[in-house]
Amino acid sequence: MATEAAHDEGSSLVFHPMDQFMVKPLFGDGPVHWYTITNVTFWMAITVLGVLALLVLTTSKRATVPSRGQSMAELSYGFIYKMIEDVTGKDGLKYFPYVMTLFMFIVFSNMLGLLPLSFTTTSHIAVTAVLALLVFGFVTILGFVKHGTHFLGLFWVTAAPLPLRPVLAVIELISYFVRPVSHSIRLAGNMMAGHAVIKVFAGFAAIAAVSPVSVIAITAMYGLEVMVAFIQAYVFTILTCVYLKDALHPAH
Repeated sequence: MATEAAHDEGSSLVFHPMDQFMVKPLFGDGPVHWYTITNVTFWMAITVLGVLALLVLTTSKRATVPSRGQSMAELSYGFIYKMIEDVTGKDGLKYFPYVMTLFMFIVFSNMLGLLPLSFTTTSHIAVTAVLALLVFGFVTILGFVKHGTHFLGLFWVTAAPLPLRPVLAVIELISYFVRPVSHSIRLAGNMMAGHAVIKVFAGFAAIAAVSPVSVIAITAMYGLEVMVAFIQAYVFTILTCVYLKDALHPAH
């Protein structure tokens, strides 16, 4: 009995940093089906509502002296507009709604994931892979629609010596199809890693000897994760703009 009690006491200190990324039904403990409302779908819905609240509700009564919400919405609008214009040129501005939607969804998902008892939807490769594949499919189709077979000029490096061009074409082709993989893994990996580290430090906070150090580490990591949440949304969006530029202007 004493051994079992000691084992139970020891197991209470066991923590699993990856448990926070488990997909669970929002109601009950049954299996997860395609139609099951889970913690992922719940927080994705909260993300969509948050984006709508910022971009629609706060700007519905546009004032000369903007409120904080209106200021944030206008800053976000101007930030993405300038990004698209700088990277793709004037031609890319017609795709502003799509790029803006991507950025707002990702940044809201990242930020909401920092709330206690929340779920970071962008820490799941299933979510980021869908976003990356949509970008990949969109720019590829756009490239062929606008340029036809001339879009293949993206893979033919005319600036290189002729004997090297076939080799470079293979490399360019491989790197092009790797885009959705790197695009999705970068976002999911960074979001997952930061949250896992915070959970590890939180587990050590229960030990009195290292508790102060753990609290300081958690505070520092949390501040870093706020910055990472924005940076990763920015990186995903600006890479989307770069890929969009390749579709609009494919020639090397």
